Amino acid sequence: MLGEEGSLVNLEREPRKVVMFGGKGGVGKTTCAAATAIHFSSMGKKTLIISSDAMPSLSDIFEVNVGSKETRVRGAKNLYAVEIGSEEVIERWKKKFGPEVYEALSTVLPVEYEIINYVAGAPGIDEEFMLDYILELVEGERYDVVVWDTAPAGHTLRLLSLPNVFIEHLEAAARVYLSLQEYVKKLRETIGLRKSKRTPMDIISGWRKLAEKVVNFLRDKNKTEFIVVTIPEALGVFQTRRLIKEFNGYGIPVGHIIINNVIFEPDCKFHREKREMQQKYIKMIREEYMGRKDIIEVPLFPYEIKGIKKLVEVEEVLFKER
Repeated sequence: MLGEEGSLVNLEREPRKVVMFGGKGGVGKTTCAAATAIHFSSMGKKTLIISSDAMPSLSDIFEVNVGSKETRVRGAKNLYAVEIGSEEVIERWKKKFGPEVYEALSTVLPVEYEIINYVAGAPGIDEEFMLDYILELVEGERYDVVVWDTAPAGHTLRLLSLPNVFIEHLEAAARVYLSLQEYVKKLRETIGLRKSKRTPMDIISGWRKLAEKVVNFLRDKNKTEFIVVTIPEALGVFQTRRLIKEFNGYGIPVGHIIINNVIFEPDCKFHREKREMQQKYIKMIREEYMGRKDIIEVPLFPYEIKGIKKLVEVEEVLFKER
């Protein structure tokens, strides 16, 4: 028996553009994300699954070579996968924002275009524009659904806090620029720099609007669904509690909790004792989030979940009508 009620079927009735999976490392987050992506693709939705984990495992779980380019997953219709890392995000940033940054900087200082490589190496640039990349994919409407297998919990929380931090940095940069504006004008006239159509202030304003747009998108429960994956053990439960608290603080609602690797039918002393321990933590989760979260229990499978056929077994549990 598969535990109490809980299912992802409401995602079919109330479709989202982005479905995000988060949790600590080793809880089966990628497995659940991959099974969900298979489900949407099997419904005829063109689906992209993204991994932003520093140690991505989509290639292993789908048994195909997935890299930084969007790759079709063999054996599944309408399903594509990509493992996006820091280098790819930085290259995308340079293509998208490099020209305007150079245009603005070259009106202040006599610099070569290579200055963009230096700016792109600034700490946090790759993380700050990871969300811009996700948003760009959604707005491009090439995919009906984007399933995002995020990095382990701590990194995900940092990533989601960055738009607000970035806004604070931009506000500080704006104040500095305004205080130096007259000096910059005189310097430009003295050394004969050309005047640009876009000033640093214009770029700061544009990036600030982009950061606000990302924050609003993440908070829009009609477009974004966040699912926490955990296991019925102390560390998993305590980290889940912290994750949900942090997300509530950002105004990002958690729609579902998946409890993975649950023992349902113990057949030996070891499994009976293990199940007894698990039930204590499952009860804690259900009591704490009763009536507020859709909680799904996924069984501990006796084999490794790899390949489309095995992932479909997980999909059937996640989307089973209760």
